[in-house]
Amino acid sequence: MKILFAALTLSAVVMFIGCDTDDDKNVDPNAPTVVSTIPAGDATGLARNEVIEFTFSELMNATTITNATFLLKQGSTNVPGNVEFSGINGKFTPTEYLAPGTIYTAIITTDVEGLAGNALQEDYEWSFTTGGTTTTLVPVDLGAAGNYVILAKTAVTNSPTSVITGDGGISPAAETYMTGFALTDDNGFATSAQVSGRMYAADMEAPTPLNLTTAVENMNTAYNNAAGLTSPDFVELNEGGIGGKTLSPGVYNWTNTVLVPTNLTISGGANDVWVMQIAGNLTVSSDVVITLTGGAQAKNIFWQVAGEVTIGTGAHFEGIILSKTGITLATDAVLNGRALAQTAVILDKNVVTQPQ
Repeated sequence: MKILFAALTLSAVVMFIGCDTDDDKNVDPNAPTVVSTIPAGDATGLARNEVIEFTFSELMNATTITNATFLLKQGSTNVPGNVEFSGINGKFTPTEYLAPGTIYTAIITTDVEGLAGNALQEDYEWSFTTGGTTTTLVPVDLGAAGNYVILAKTAVTNSPTSVITGDGGISPAAETYMTGFALTDDNGFATSAQVSGRMYAADMEAPTPLNLTTAVENMNTAYNNAAGLTSPDFVELNEGGIGGKTLSPGVYNWTNTVLVPTNLTISGGANDVWVMQIAGNLTVSSDVVITLTGGAQAKNIFWQVAGEVTIGTGAHFEGIILSKTGITLATDAVLNGRALAQTAVILDKNVVTQPQ
């Protein structure tokens, strides 16, 4: 009996080892897998213009990778967008900007297939959280620099005839570095037929020198504060070529030059704020028009530019320019805002109006 029992037990073990489990039958060793994603799972602080990218382990059948097999969800709501795929790499571009401070989940379904017809074995999911401005963005505090429509450190050069509405100032440079205005000196300031306000320089009578020193210090602080805003809403938007775009409120960040070759729209409410952080130059092409819609106001739009700012011939520009270097307005350019430069402001038959 013992021998018979042992034989039966051994036979059962052999049969068990030789059998495939249900899991074994479902495993396809040749099935494609997702090997990387951008953003990675659980990433935080993502820009609201984020493009979602994903890479497979093998060449895929591109016809199986569509808006039906790649999904981006915010809660239970599908986020509209466009899927592009080639080879092993895919990307999803949302139709609208993502919401700030929000969790999103990306899903690749089992309906995607490799070129050999092998399907993804299970849905691949990962989540990430956007950054951006989740509280009300407040205007950059200009301090005493906000008393001037034009403020520079080294020079304000004008080719007549310009029309300036507001005050201008220069410090630590002297009055002789404000040229082309045909200035008439008065007590602590000068006047010009081209300027509705007053022109101030560091070598004029007190209290002008001290006032200008404070204004320039405040200009520097405003520049640094704008540059120091973290968790931008939009990063490298359109790689810096923003002509034809509509900019909604928020903080924008570019690590290189920004070009505006065609008309630009800035859209938002009267209390909304825009801060453009530009590490390179800002160049606006000739005759380009920046239009404000929805009640947006120039006084709430801040262009913080580390490089040179050039507003092209006949262009119309809106907003406060905080330039670490120089600001040049080409012939007949119009600025509704302020030109605040840590070097020089160069004018050529321009209309410059301080925002209300």
